[in-house]
Amino acid sequence: MKPKPRFSETLLTWFDDNGRKDLPWQKNKTAYRVWVSEIMLQQTQVSSVIEYYQRFMTRFPTMQDLAAAPIDDVLSNWAGLGYYARARNLHKSATILCEEFNGVFPTSLTGITALPGIGRSTAGAILSIVFKNSHAILDGNVKRVLTRLHNIDGWPGTSAIEKKLWHLAEAYTPNERCDDYTQAIMDFGATLCTRAKPQCPKCPFSKQCESLKAGNIAQRPQSKPRVSKPVKELWFVDVRNDSNILLEKRPLAGIWGGLYSLIELDRAYGFDELEDALLKEYKIKANLVELYNSFEHIFSHYKLIAHVVRVDGSIDSKTSSETKEGMQFQWHSPRNLNQLGLPAPIKKYFAREHELP
Repeated sequence: MKPKPRFSETLLTWFDDNGRKDLPWQKNKTAYRVWVSEIMLQQTQVSSVIEYYQRFMTRFPTMQDLAAAPIDDVLSNWAGLGYYARARNLHKSATILCEEFNGVFPTSLTGITALPGIGRSTAGAILSIVFKNSHAILDGNVKRVLTRLHNIDGWPGTSAIEKKLWHLAEAYTPNERCDDYTQAIMDFGATLCTRAKPQCPKCPFSKQCESLKAGNIAQRPQSKPRVSKPVKELWFVDVRNDSNILLEKRPLAGIWGGLYSLIELDRAYGFDELEDALLKEYKIKANLVELYNSFEHIFSHYKLIAHVVRVDGSIDSKTSSETKEGMQFQWHSPRNLNQLGLPAPIKKYFAREHELP
């Protein structure tokens, strides 16, 4: 599969006239600032990231500030972006860089990818944008552009297709202006060669695009083969005592790691069994008050259906500080909820019940 001639030159010409040049992370481009933006932009659109990025950088303006911060503070400032392992890995990597490398960011591909949560594409973006080294990237935008340009059949998530795409990405990445090229190909995929309604008449590669010639732009890249997601149902128990709310601080590993959530019980328990289950599993003496509306949340691998029940309960101070499978139980005032890292659906629940503004 041969690269198209003069692709990078044409793309850079397009970028000079049409590229985005005023995004927050494009100002004062340091390795730290670009790194944070690249992690936030993983699986998240620019429009959604901007506000989070600005707030995050205000709270943690330097790598040293991030490393010194409690993980709860980091997760609280990340809450709502999802994929919380990204925030935990940012914090972990910042700590490693400050403690083992005196706060100096690595300048090699192997050095950067050795840090938690940084893969080949993210490392390539940092190396090209910050250090102006010729390294390819292969994010979702780039995959879409290349699969359409070359009419590549097959889901890009397979190793064979990904290998082809990396070959093309490296062949197209220039030695000069590689920082602009990296931004250009991301912008091109995000603003012109979009997933839905690509602007083909305005595309400078319309005469070269093999998918456009084949009439299958909408089918490139090929979607991941659909597999029906399993459904998981749980009880979420909103325990109150003197207006305080009992929350679980979840272990760092796993879903919603390190965040604060409502207590969970298996849906196998019937509604009339919940009081006994709370006493058995959590040593909570509870009186059921009300059954609230359930809510759904879609994870990458399953759909969660949460059935919420409100209870009045009591738990002794010793038990509330104990752990159950790594989870800590803590009482919190509703007025302090905004200061906690809450999963998006739990935050929406409290907002719905007027606990949050």
